Amino acid sequence: MNSETGNLPPDAGKLAAQWARLRARLRDEVGETEYRNWLRQMVLQTVEGEIVLITLPSRFLRDWVRDHYGDRLRILAQAEWPKIKRMDFRVSTAAQAVADGVPPDAQCEVEFSTEGEPSPHAALRSNAAPPPRQAEARDGDWMAPLDQRLTFDSFVVGKPNEFAHACARRVAERPAMAGFNPLFLYGGVGLGKTHLMHSIAWAIRANHPERPVAYMSAEKFMYRFIGALRGGNTMEFKAQLRSVDVLMIDDLQFLIGKDNTQEEFFHTFNALVDAGKQIVVSADKSPNDLSGIEDRLRTRLGGGIVADIHATTYELRLSILQAKAAQAGVEVPVKVQELLAHKIASNVRDLEGALNRLVAHTKLFGRPLTLENVPEVLTDLLRTHERRITIDDIQRKVAEHYSIRMTDMFSARRARAVARPRQVAMFLAKQLTSRSLPEIGRRFGNRDHTTVMHAVSRITELMVEDRVLAEDVTLLRKMLET
Repeated sequence: MNSETGNLPPDAGKLAAQWARLRARLRDEVGETEYRNWLRQMVLQTVEGEIVLITLPSRFLRDWVRDHYGDRLRILAQAEWPKIKRMDFRVSTAAQAVADGVPPDAQCEVEFSTEGEPSPHAALRSNAAPPPRQAEARDGDWMAPLDQRLTFDSFVVGKPNEFAHACARRVAERPAMAGFNPLFLYGGVGLGKTHLMHSIAWAIRANHPERPVAYMSAEKFMYRFIGALRGGNTMEFKAQLRSVDVLMIDDLQFLIGKDNTQEEFFHTFNALVDAGKQIVVSADKSPNDLSGIEDRLRTRLGGGIVADIHATTYELRLSILQAKAAQAGVEVPVKVQELLAHKIASNVRDLEGALNRLVAHTKLFGRPLTLENVPEVLTDLLRTHERRITIDDIQRKVAEHYSIRMTDMFSARRARAVARPRQVAMFLAKQLTSRSLPEIGRRFGNRDHTTVMHAVSRITELMVEDRVLAEDVTLLRKMLET
C-alpha cells in the first residue's frame, strides 16, 4: 500500500495488535460490565487516510456507541494512528458474529487483496468458532423475583393510596377489564407502587394460574431488548413477550431518552392491548409529566386508569408502623411509633427501615425499646429527615399565631403587641436555624445583632416567669419542627 491510501500498517499482525491495544485501554477506562454491554460488539473495518471505520450489528448500538463513546474512541485511535481525525460508525452484518457471542479479542486475521496487500476494506474477523445459540427462554425468565411479603394482605390502606389500591385489586380480580387497561400507578419513592405491582402479580398467579404474567423493571426490559438485538433474536423476543396475558413494567421513567426501547415497548403495548391482554405500569410521575416520553406512548399510557399514590399522612404512617410491628411480633411503645411517624414523613421504605433497625438493636443488645434510645440508634436517619426550618417559616408561623401582620416582623414599631412576637420569632430563629446573629438581625428589618441577643435573653427569662409565654413558645416550636 502506498502512503496516499491511508494509515494501514504494512502487515495484518500489527493492525490486529493496535486494535487490541485500543480495546484494552477502553475496557480499562469504562470497566468490564460497561465494555461487555456496549463496546464488545465493535468490529474494525478500515483504517484509511484520516478515517477509522467501525461497524456494529444494529442501528441502536451504532447510535449508542457513536454518541457516548465516539470522542473517546477517536482520541484512543489517534494514539495508534496519529493522522486519524474522524471515526465513522456503520451498521453491518459483518459485526453480527461478535453480537452472537464470538470473543472480539480472539485471534484475528485481516482480509488481503489479490495483490498481497491488506485491502482498503480489510475487516478484523475472528477465527474462533461461534458458540451454540442460547436455549430458548423459559416462561419464568420474564418474571422478576416477587417478594412474598408484598401482597394485598400486607398493604396498609389509607386516604393517600386507597384509590390506587382499589384499582390494583380490580385489575388483579379481572385482568383486561374495560376501562382499567392500562393501569398506570405513579407516586414518589417508597410510597407503595412496587408493593401494589407485586400484589397484583401474586393475586393473578393465585386466582388465574392459567394466565402467564411478565413482571420486570423497565431497566430489565431494555437489557432484554438490547440482548435480542445483539443476538439477532428480536423476533423471538417479540413473540415471547407478546405471548403473555399480563405485562407489568415497573419504573417506566427509566426509558426516558431511550428512543429505540420506547419504540419497541410502544409496539408491544399496542399488540397486547389489541389482543385483550392487561398492561400495568408504574412511574414516579403521571404520563403527562413524563418528559422525554414520546407523545404517542404518553397518550396510550393515559388511556386507561391513572392512579396517584399521594405522600403519606401521619395517620397512615402510624397505621403502617403498627402493622409492621405486629408482623414482626415485637412490642413497640406507642410513643416510639408516634415519634417515628412524625419524624420520618418522606416515604414508607425509610419508615420500615427505621423500625427494623430499632428492633434489631433491641434484640442484639437486650435493651428495651424506649423513646430515649431512638435518637441514639437512628441518628443518621433522623438527621436526614430533619425538616429544614427557615426564618421565613418562623416569621410566618409566629405572625399567624399572634394575629399580627408579616410586615410587623420587619417594621420599627415598638408596641408590645408587636415587639414581643418579634422577639419570640428571633428567639426561635436562633434555636431552630444555623443562621448567625447578624444574619438573623438582617432578616428582621436590618436590626443589629445585639438586638437579637437581647431578644433571645429576654424570651429565655420570661419563659421562666410567664407560663403562658412558655407554652406559646413550646407550641410554636413543635409546630415548626413537625
